[in-house]
Amino acid sequence: MQLSQRALAVKPSATLKTSQQAQELQAQGIDVINLGLGQPDFDTPTSIKEAAVTAIRANEVDSYTATAGILPLRQAIADSLATKQGVQVLPNQVVVTTGAKMALYTLFQVILNPGDDVLLPAPYWVSYSEQVKLAGGHPIEVAPSASLKVTPEQLDAAVTPTTQAIVLNSPQNPSGIVYSKAELQAIGDWAVRHDLLVVADEIYGDLVYDEQAPAPSMLTLGTEVAEHTVLVNGVSKTYAMTGWRIGYTVANQQITTAMKNVLSHMTGNAAAVSQAAALAALTGDQTPVGQMNAAFKQRLDLVYPLLAAIPGFSLPQKPQGAFYLFPDVSEAMAMKGFQTTDEFVSAVLNVAHVAVVTGEAFGLPQHIRLSYATDSEKLRTAMARLSQFMET
Repeated sequence: MQLSQRALAVKPSATLKTSQQAQELQAQGIDVINLGLGQPDFDTPTSIKEAAVTAIRANEVDSYTATAGILPLRQAIADSLATKQGVQVLPNQVVVTTGAKMALYTLFQVILNPGDDVLLPAPYWVSYSEQVKLAGGHPIEVAPSASLKVTPEQLDAAVTPTTQAIVLNSPQNPSGIVYSKAELQAIGDWAVRHDLLVVADEIYGDLVYDEQAPAPSMLTLGTEVAEHTVLVNGVSKTYAMTGWRIGYTVANQQITTAMKNVLSHMTGNAAAVSQAAALAALTGDQTPVGQMNAAFKQRLDLVYPLLAAIPGFSLPQKPQGAFYLFPDVSEAMAMKGFQTTDEFVSAVLNVAHVAVVTGEAFGLPQHIRLSYATDSEKLRTAMARLSQFMET
């Protein structure tokens, strides 16, 4: 059987691969602490689940919905943006998708032609580059500054005549850094000057700890920047709803219409019951969100100094959002005699029994990503194991 070239060119998700390896060891009875998967360890709030059950019993989720999602949910998304960011959008600018990953995939399908370039400031989420390739595009990695943020000057050095977009993720997966409003404004103005789209992945926008949440949105930076922005978001991280698979985009009518056309031949619509749950999440009591954020901040305050003290691990800047740590381990690799981060990560898993993700998947191979979306006791144990691994 001959497989397509685009399928053969795609690399598997490094985060899912790490979790699978951890699960295989756990199935053998080995006590592995999995810090590789980026999902909250909290249960979906009960009120959201009850709303889904109510919708099922009322026979409200038995049929297809509009491809872009049910109108009440699209209105709730628009209302949420108005409340949190002071941004006014219309429901017809919103497209609801089967997870934010599908939102990104569909978006690249409608904005890219074969050979088009997309700028990916490193570090970047693992799926961006592969989804760009699947759309026939060419991902261009842009090396960051020491702060792991990109500047207009760095973008100037990377932009090409065939560049169509830049993907900007803040708060950032994998580092947890948050761009300030001034930094976003500079990048937004740069995109306007070059007439490029900014794909603003703001899935972690509500998960900000050392400053007021939510993080600033690209849509708040004036009419011109907003017109050049496609917002990507969802309910997975904020409401601990990763399994419900609801994401969305906010964009201009041309992009929205094209996405609906493509989605009508792909998924048809996001699951109706998940849309009912997402509607309850956005319109219901927000107390659980604050409680989960407080827990994440407590874990960050616990784990950051422990990790920074591990020999060979360098993380001078404390993350501000999301739930990840992204230390530079080049010194640690040299201390242990490893040539690649893959070798280092494999040894950490098989010797220290801690699952982490290689930074190569995020465009910075000298780093590793750890998630602190697990309980404090496991985090303490994991840091102790890593420290022992480096000291023996």
